[in-house]
Amino acid sequence: MILTTFLVSLLGAMAIGIPIAFALLVSAAALMWHLDMFDAQILAQNLINGANSFPLLAVPFFMLAGEIMTVGGLSRRIVDFAMVLVGHVRGGLGYVTIITACLMAALSGSAVADAAAMTALLLPMMTAAGYDKKRSAGLIASAGIIAPVLPPSIGLIIFGVSANVSISKLFLAGIVPGLLMGAALWITWTWLIRREKLTTAPRKSLREVLHAAREGIWALGMPVIIVVGLRFGVFTPTEAAVVAAVYALFVSTVIYREMTWKSFYQAFYHSAKVSAVIMLLVAAAMVSAWLITVAGLPDRMVDLLEPLIDEPMLLMIAAMVLVVLVGTAMDMTPTILILTPVMMPAIKAAGIDPVYFGVLFILNNAIGLITPPVGTVLNTVAGVGRLSMDDTTRGALPFMLAQLAVLFLLVLFPDLVLVPAHWLY
Repeated sequence: MILTTFLVSLLGAMAIGIPIAFALLVSAAALMWHLDMFDAQILAQNLINGANSFPLLAVPFFMLAGEIMTVGGLSRRIVDFAMVLVGHVRGGLGYVTIITACLMAALSGSAVADAAAMTALLLPMMTAAGYDKKRSAGLIASAGIIAPVLPPSIGLIIFGVSANVSISKLFLAGIVPGLLMGAALWITWTWLIRREKLTTAPRKSLREVLHAAREGIWALGMPVIIVVGLRFGVFTPTEAAVVAAVYALFVSTVIYREMTWKSFYQAFYHSAKVSAVIMLLVAAAMVSAWLITVAGLPDRMVDLLEPLIDEPMLLMIAAMVLVVLVGTAMDMTPTILILTPVMMPAIKAAGIDPVYFGVLFILNNAIGLITPPVGTVLNTVAGVGRLSMDDTTRGALPFMLAQLAVLFLLVLFPDLVLVPAHWLY
């Protein structure tokens, strides 16, 4: 009855158009009423405590770093650097997209921001060179979802806070899966364009390559600083976010000198707006998570999954299938916040490494960003690229299947995540 109360109140509130953050509060109030412990003061106190988290400060600062990177010229120089490396090969702009996505993912951690920037920069170039616009948009959308997996990932931060798992370990464990996602896109793109006649750019001279590298070295230095700093304990993930934001601001204003007062205001405004939405979601979800724990739902979930507790592989497959299905109807952040407190007790009872599960859980949620009908990244690329949602979805389908293949490869071979993660940490 408790589970029914929670699901009916949550899904019912969402069905009548209540925003997810407020729907979570409605479900929390319904649970409190059902447990005969309704108290508005407890609700408010837990809401405030939910956002009062030092690790969550990383979210607004990484969002700010991503916005500054876009308006301050860092993103464009990354594209230019990738262009001189592989722009001359057949289908080169597709490979440029994949390389750019991996580099930008290591700077911002936001799939929507990266996808929007790449769509604006690369889609017109790909269309002018004769690339199929739908397929190009699908590739850009699929490359954009690498951002939630490679550090610094906002999704991993939210999961780490919700599940009480080391964010530094999650960041380092996400490196290999993120690169495997890029490799899967590379192979899929190579196969798809094998018979197409495409315009290629002329090979760049060594002088032009060195010039692009020199121009982009300040932008390319940010992920190195973050990963090395985390690996050697120089700073925490939250401090890394501050370093990233200050570094991006310094490079944009002092080195590249492309940031105007107007773009400065826009960067801070947009990052504050998105961060406020995320923080409200997290705070509301923490209220629900507390009540879910009080009501004993995690213990009931463990009892329900007891037949799979002794088969960790089957439990992981069942969990991944569940998240794939939920991801088609719900955005990444609420999915993380709702499912994490429910699933983690069963994962721990089965002896599955929480860091390993967290990386695959976020990878799965990232794929949900390109699955219709919700697909936030799909909607972003379609909007910026002026394409219909159906065309963008069809273009993304083969790449989405490649990402799903990576997900289930990592389920079957967990050492691909665990061994590099332990070595890096």
